[in-house]
Amino acid sequence: MSLRSLLFVPGDRPDRMEKALASGADALILDLEDAVAPATKPAARKMVADFIGRGEHPVPIFVRVNPLDSGLTADDLAVVADARPAGYILPKSLSGASVAALAAMLDSCGDADATIIPVASETPQAVFGLGSYAACSPRLIGLTWGAEDLPAAIGATSAREDDGRYTPVYEVVRTLALMGAHAAEVQAIETVFPAFKDMDGLAAYVARAGRDGFGGMLAIHPAQVPVINAAFTPSAAEIAHAQAVVDLFAANPDAGALALNGKMLDAPHLKAALRIIDQAQSSER
Repeated sequence: MSLRSLLFVPGDRPDRMEKALASGADALILDLEDAVAPATKPAARKMVADFIGRGEHPVPIFVRVNPLDSGLTADDLAVVADARPAGYILPKSLSGASVAALAAMLDSCGDADATIIPVASETPQAVFGLGSYAACSPRLIGLTWGAEDLPAAIGATSAREDDGRYTPVYEVVRTLALMGAHAAEVQAIETVFPAFKDMDGLAAYVARAGRDGFGGMLAIHPAQVPVINAAFTPSAAEIAHAQAVVDLFAANPDAGALALNGKMLDAPHLKAALRIIDQAQSSER
């Protein structure tokens, strides 16, 4: 499953869930954590379960449950699991062991198919666990990070410079999350861009994410979805070049290095070309 855009929707707003289906997002995340006040969580769980259980949806529906240490995760699953969401977003995940713990809870619920994407950098301890996700569970399909909770956890005033760039501290965390995802051989998913009205800033942000090796991004507003999808969809020129690289190596299976348009190509270029073709095919599905 390749996901360019995953759009958050508050778990207590069924009206927004309906509208989100038409946003073009590759997946929805119905949020039972930060977007829902404590007193509203019981009602939100039922709303989420009712929406998911309504029938077939055009895109996968994920549920962001409450953190494992909140004492609320089992309550979330008791209501939502029977509706069979496509997967779960696990906030404040500390390590691969957190994913394994949620996987065990899903096993006990009788759900053998739901996948898991952890938010893997929201506490200081979690940063040191970013290299632990490889082989933690077959349910793991992606890894994302967060730049909002961690500053609060360590007493920082912000994760960003005045111009919106991450400070060096959070650039390190972003890099570790990116490498942790690739080390686990799952999709690296860029975190949110909070300034949802700044489309130029978003375009630059998501272009950088794709350049650096992220394969998708979290969205907090439907207006962000087209920009994100476009950035993670290869252009016709990129696809044509990738296909030419693949065809060249297919025609010369014994060659280690080949020339195309005046440039030398070897195994890493073939790998990158295959990834672009896979991205293009996934965006068409």
